[in-house]
Amino acid sequence: MADPLADIWVAGVDGCKAGWIAVLKPVLGSGQPVLRCFESFSEVLDCTPNLSVIAVDMPIGLPDTVGLGGRGPEQAVRKHLGMRQSSVFSVPSRAAVYCEDYPEACRVALQTSDPPRKVSKQAFHLFPKIREIDALLTPAHEDRVFEVHPELAFWRLNGGTEMSLPKKVKSRPNPAGLNQRRDLLVTCGFEAGFLDENPPRGVGRDDLLDAAANCLIADRIWRGLAFPFPAKFERDARGTRIAIWA
Repeated sequence: MADPLADIWVAGVDGCKAGWIAVLKPVLGSGQPVLRCFESFSEVLDCTPNLSVIAVDMPIGLPDTVGLGGRGPEQAVRKHLGMRQSSVFSVPSRAAVYCEDYPEACRVALQTSDPPRKVSKQAFHLFPKIREIDALLTPAHEDRVFEVHPELAFWRLNGGTEMSLPKKVKSRPNPAGLNQRRDLLVTCGFEAGFLDENPPRGVGRDDLLDAAANCLIADRIWRGLAFPFPAKFERDARGTRIAIWA
């Protein structure tokens, strides 16, 4: 008799210049991970094999107003990341995220934050992908789609200790930091050859490694081993869960 769990797949997803990079893996058996690139997040939701858990590095759930340090998840995870906490951007209100002009986004963010805070350029560049996900997801997706953050994923995979080396230095890839993360992923079960393969055009090596780490968190979610940050998460005006999982 065929194992009914053999066809259960999970995926870790990261935004990239090409769209969305995903590492897919079966939760049981000897099946090998698969690297896939998608132009849109809707393609991730509809892909074959069907994905039971999708762990994506992109904010899900946008409050109408935010406090010091962004949403609750950003505030909750930074204290675990030590030197890596700068990788966690503060996500502004939904109204600010839907601004396509940077000065306008800053103006709206100032009006919908306490204390008033503008939008960082790094966060603003994520807005198109945040809007893409926000337009697609409803609370009905929350048993399948989970927000994650790669540095929190590596923290979890590293036994609750943040990575000692940065992935980037002055906005450029840091080979030592990337190799450190690759080596950790190998200890967690990935083949070095898979992690070292040349990624598709528009996908950075850091994107591939982040997607792989997210995939392992997706596996933990499926097994009931992951937890939300904060534990007592809130929901936005649409009822969407606001939490980062690891």
